Amino acid sequence: MKLRQFLFIAALLTAASISGSGVRPQGPNMPARPIGATEVVGLHGLGDAEFGDTEQELARRGVLRADVDACGPTLTGHESASPIFVDDRLVLLWLDDPMSTPEGITVGTPVDAVRASYPYAAPLAAPQGTYRFHGLLARDGDRAYLFLHDGTAVREIIAGYADWARRLFDEGYGPC
Repeated sequence: MKLRQFLFIAALLTAASISGSGVRPQGPNMPARPIGATEVVGLHGLGDAEFGDTEQELARRGVLRADVDACGPTLTGHESASPIFVDDRLVLLWLDDPMSTPEGITVGTPVDAVRASYPYAAPLAAPQGTYRFHGLLARDGDRAYLFLHDGTAVREIIAGYADWARRLFDEGYGPC
């Protein structure tokens, strides 16, 4: 049951990311950020949202918003990162522009630059006959970045627990 919920949320996030229709939360609590400024996402998480935190913890601290019209909850002040929860725990963040890894990899970065920054990244081939992207899984212990790419440039970045990132890739993702 939880896997089905995870896959459904992943599918919703994929569609929102691909369509560019993600909700941009606004309000008095939203920090001002210059246009084009990047946010760095580490393998611990993003800001006050760390991998392994529960939905309740994040909501209580005001980090998680469920009141916006989106495919799922959003992180306050981080409209370019979509959280994915499994068994009530934050396991992945689906990242969009202008999010960046500490090495400066963003959506649109050439695949060669990803390979240079993460030479240990394992290549993952998308199943033939699908419209899915290929992947590079840059694992560091139990955490990883999953770079989905079209062979030329990064199209999506997912950060979090390595096993969940790999599972997301293996089991597929699709539109809302």
